[in-house]
Parts: sequence; C-alpha cells; structure tokens
Amino acid sequence: MKIGPYTLSNNLILAPMAGVTDRPFRQLCKRLGAGMAVSEMVTCNSLLRGSQKTLRRANHDGEIEPRSVQIAGADPALMADAARHNADHGAQIIDINMGCPAKKVCNVMAGSALLKDQVLVGRILEGVVRAVDIPVTLKIRTGWDAQNRNGVTIARIAEQAGIQALAVHGRTRACAYHGTAEYDTIRDIKASVAIPVIANGDIDSARKARYVLEYTGADAVMIGRAAQGRPWIFNNISHYLQTGQLLPEPQIAIIRDIMLEHVGHLYDFYGEYTGVRMARKHISWYSKGQRGGAVFRDTINNVENAEQQLVQIRAYFDQLIEQTELAA
Repeated sequence: MKIGPYTLSNNLILAPMAGVTDRPFRQLCKRLGAGMAVSEMVTCNSLLRGSQKTLRRANHDGEIEPRSVQIAGADPALMADAARHNADHGAQIIDINMGCPAKKVCNVMAGSALLKDQVLVGRILEGVVRAVDIPVTLKIRTGWDAQNRNGVTIARIAEQAGIQALAVHGRTRACAYHGTAEYDTIRDIKASVAIPVIANGDIDSARKARYVLEYTGADAVMIGRAAQGRPWIFNNISHYLQTGQLLPEPQIAIIRDIMLEHVGHLYDFYGEYTGVRMARKHISWYSKGQRGGAVFRDTINNVENAEQQLVQIRAYFDQLIEQTELAA
C-alpha cells in the first residue's frame, strides 16, 4: 500500500476520530500493527490555530511516519491555507474530511454535507492539491442518503483533482452510524478509479477485514470504533491476513499493561487534570465485556487524580487475573 512516496508497513489504517485519535492513541495503534493512523479532524479556521485543542491535534512530536493530518471545512481558499499550514508544521499527508456525519460539522456545510455539492467538492480538492507538495487523500461516505449514493462520481472527481488515496465509509450521511455498512458502493468505486481505495465501516474482526478486502477489491481497510479498547486488533488482522490463523484475544494481564501504558501517555500528553478525564473513556472501552466492568467504570469515572486512577485500574485488573487463575 503506497500513498505518494510513502510505503505503508501494511494495509491496515486507523480511522480519524475526534476526541479519540490523539497522538498517544495513534502511536499505540501503530505500535500494535496499524500501517497508518490519521489524526483527529483539524478545522480550517485560522482563528483557532492557537487554541490548546488545535495545537494538541497538530502535535506530531516523535510520531511514527507517515504523519497524516485530517482537515475539515467548506471554503476552498481556507482549506488550501489549512493544508499549507499543517504541511509546514510536520504533516506528511493531508487528509480531507468529507465523511463526518456530525450535525455540528454538516450544519456549516463541511464533512459529509459537501457530498451534496459536487462542484464545490472539486474546487476544494483542486485547491488543496495545488496548495501543497505532499500527498492529499480524501475520506467520504457513499453519498448523502440512500437515494443519492454519488460515491462513484465523487471518486472520479477526486482522482481527476489529484487525490492520491480515497477512504470510503460504507454508509450515507443520513445513516450516521446506524444500521450496517454496505460494501457494494465501495466495490463500484474501486472499479471506477485507479487510485488506492480504502474500505471503512463495521470492520471489527480479522475475518471481516479479509471479507471486505476480497468483496470490494479495496487496497486497504480502515478501522475506527473497533479499535477503541482493542488497539491490538491491527496485529490480529495482520496476522490473519498473512497466515490464515486467528490469534486469541490478549490475556487480562496484557490488556492491563497496554492500558496502563496508554493511560500514562495520556497523562504525559495532556497533563494530569485533562489526562485523567481523557483516560476515562479509554478505560471504559478496555473494560467492556469484563466481569464487574459496569461497577468498575462507575468507580473510575469519579476518580479525580492520576494516582487513584492507576490504583483502581491495577486493583480491578489484578482481581480479574486472580479470578481467571482460580477458574483455570
């Protein structure tokens, strides 16, 4: 899998997710088998570039290459300027968001709302590609709604504009994250363009990843929600694609150690106050499906400092390990 001059270690990509794919999570997923990880969405609004949130989202210090930064907006000139700014500050790939279904994004005609205006899509893509000398990629949905699946048309516009890879979520804007993803449109898109196509949507296991790759003919798969609390999913999929063998889920002690590493990096990245609060959702995902998880999550969500958060994590997971050993 190549994007411009960059050859990825494999064809498994962590999807950009606001509030989730910060630098600590991207680094963790890359260490655990992701060939690339795309940053959280960065607004094209230059007035927000000095905000703490935007500065954190644009922080790539020590990040495993290639560094892909997603930008969002609806004004071609502002998007081009945002691309230049991020390229000047360490981005090696610019990714354009035309896939986000969130109301606060679509209400300003950004994200997947842009799929309604194919002329504007072309202007944005051409403007961004011209603005930078690094690869530009695009994330879209299959269309606006079930009656307007224009993904093939958008893909052709993207290829003509010079986009070097296209990620497609197998839902329309109207679907948001409800229902099941469909892959027929992704297959049609792959058949209609020569640029790499990345399939996204409901890929939550090694078997599902192989099915989607074979069914759509896509060059890669992009994984979002299924990596929350399971960053090792990339290694599991990679192993299965290479060997045909399924790896077991990690033992409780390994999950605990991965989570402690992750939480520690969150404290370092955000500082203790914000780090503790950012860690809560990740801890919740890591403990999902574990015995006594609901009570543990209720406890952890009321802890206010890093020391106590770590104490609670170790106590809960050590108890799970003990219970597992007794049951063996």
